[in-house]
Amino acid sequence: MDLRSSRTRIVIVAALAAIWTGAVFGRLAYLQLFRYSEYYSRAQHQQRLIVDVSASRAEIFDRNMNPLAMSVPVDSAFAVPSEIDDPDMVSRLLGKVLDLPADEIATRLAGSHSFAWIARKLAPEKADRIAAMNLRGIYFQREGGRFYPKRDLAAHVLGYVDIDEKGLGGIEYSLDDSIRSKPGKMLILADAHRRWYDSGDKTPETGTSVVLTLDEKIQYIAEKELAQAIRETQAKSGTIVVENPNSGELLAIANWPTFNPNAAKDSSPESRVDRAASSIYEPGSVFKIVTLSAAIDQGLANPDEVIDCQNGAIYIAGHRIRDHKPYGRLTVSQILAKSSDVGAIKIGLRLGAPKFYDYIRAFGFGQSTGVDLPGESHGMLRRVENWTPVSVGSISMGQEVGVTPLQMITAVSAMANGGLIVRPHVIREQRRGNQVTEPQEPQPRRVIQQKTAASMRRMLEGVVLNGTGKLAQLDGYTSAGKTGTAQKYDPNTGRYSAHDLIASFVGFAPINVPAVAILVQLDSPAGAHEGGQVAAPVFKRIAQQVLAYLDVPRDVPAAAETLRASHAHAAHKNKKNEDENLTDASDFDSAQTTTPAAIVKPAAAASAPTVEIVEGDGIPAPRLLGKNMRDVTEECLKMKLTPVLVGTGIAIEQSPEPGTRIRRGSRVTVQFAHSPSLLPTAARGKVK
Repeated sequence: MDLRSSRTRIVIVAALAAIWTGAVFGRLAYLQLFRYSEYYSRAQHQQRLIVDVSASRAEIFDRNMNPLAMSVPVDSAFAVPSEIDDPDMVSRLLGKVLDLPADEIATRLAGSHSFAWIARKLAPEKADRIAAMNLRGIYFQREGGRFYPKRDLAAHVLGYVDIDEKGLGGIEYSLDDSIRSKPGKMLILADAHRRWYDSGDKTPETGTSVVLTLDEKIQYIAEKELAQAIRETQAKSGTIVVENPNSGELLAIANWPTFNPNAAKDSSPESRVDRAASSIYEPGSVFKIVTLSAAIDQGLANPDEVIDCQNGAIYIAGHRIRDHKPYGRLTVSQILAKSSDVGAIKIGLRLGAPKFYDYIRAFGFGQSTGVDLPGESHGMLRRVENWTPVSVGSISMGQEVGVTPLQMITAVSAMANGGLIVRPHVIREQRRGNQVTEPQEPQPRRVIQQKTAASMRRMLEGVVLNGTGKLAQLDGYTSAGKTGTAQKYDPNTGRYSAHDLIASFVGFAPINVPAVAILVQLDSPAGAHEGGQVAAPVFKRIAQQVLAYLDVPRDVPAAAETLRASHAHAAHKNKKNEDENLTDASDFDSAQTTTPAAIVKPAAAASAPTVEIVEGDGIPAPRLLGKNMRDVTEECLKMKLTPVLVGTGIAIEQSPEPGTRIRRGSRVTVQFAHSPSLLPTAARGKVK
């Protein structure tokens, strides 16, 4: 009985053990097979924490691969609050280093048991001070910090980023998706007591670097000269744009006020505005280039036509408009040079509103230029059906229309490059590893005929030589441009202000082969306020430095002031067309000459050439027929001869004849014309 009962108990115990074991294994099987994902996820959530680390941003370079923006490794401090025994004390210590209230840090520590950011992207000295405290529960993580090595240089083009490396302005914003890679990850591991014991991080990927069309040195020149102009004129703000008029590449964009993108949060919103792309202003007399070029392009006017400016007053729809000076009869060229409002209005009235509107739109006003910068304004241009009877007159002289600096320099560049509208742009290429991508630029669009652009170039040169832009004359280079002095509209009075004005100058150089177009705009200068007084000198200083930096060949002799004075005197004696066949000394390099070339009339050149002919000794006169002015000048200077240039175009006649032996230092008179048919038959085949 005892044996039987003992066996029974063993069987019962074994059965119970088997049932219990089966239940345990069944439960384990259930948990492993059916609930594994759920419990694994819960365990992961309890044991580790994944924190995003700032995305790394690729570099931004200027056209010569000088870095303008880069990412550098910096330390960020974080805390594992569960490891901190005395949060109040830690908060006080950290607050002194970080210049933050202790309560703010304590709040961060109380918000989580496992992880809390203390300070992102610390300055090295602050990170070292925190590390020296050796506080339990305080750790560091390396992140990428955006750094602008040239500080405020090209700040408005580059833009800036926030604490998470997200672009907030300029190229940083417009190309944020390309420059900014995916964020990195930081893994926080904890034990059962929520104590941090290990971490791992996934380094953010590198984005696509950007190469700009800007030139660091030209940008520096523009910003330096703008700052000087602001100091001298006490203007409220200002903008300078330097562009290659042939390609649309923006070489410099300077705005004032400016800011340091390394500390963008400490700057005012006003200082971060890219005025070149978004600031709208009435251009004033600068807009006359649109009025006159449209009329000339339509055959409604020509540079030598004389127009009665009515002693400086004109009535339009009952409104009297007065000129800044009482001009009488002026040629169209003189209307531009002297900036006559009455003359411009009379030419604008010939166009009529519909045709004038079409040209204004064709030049790109009232619409975006398509520049690859964010925040571009379309400007202000009412539809032609909304124009008033006075609108044609007002717009002809640059009122009732709002433009941006980029729109204005694009229009002037069309005069420089032969009549084409070229899209301005700042992005040259993007690079990712060995892959280089260049943006597809739209084809240039013709807005005026080539001959119209050529006429406008000479007329704009007249503005600089004999008109309101004399202070824009360059040493060693020809230049052309237009001044503008526009009254600002006062919303308080509903009238134009007599004191707040926009002074501007926009032009290009050299004339025959323009290398740069430059716009200078100053808002509300104090004291002297006309564009020719305050903006034209800034143009000169910038152009002088930029052309020399770019190694552009000089096209004016050393004694340029003497030649210009002679040109101005001749213009005074014969206002109609006295210099049609005379050289403007604009097509040769004087770097090696010590004797300025003389300007002579064709008749004088033909009857009395100044040349000393010798027999035996001396050098043979070079053959110059069929060559342009620059080649003729270079050939003469190389042989130590002094060229006397008459007319423009290609050489059709020279004195003395090729091969004649002359002394070094002698003058060689060369007659130029635009038609190869005037060449001697033997020389025509050599003309390209």
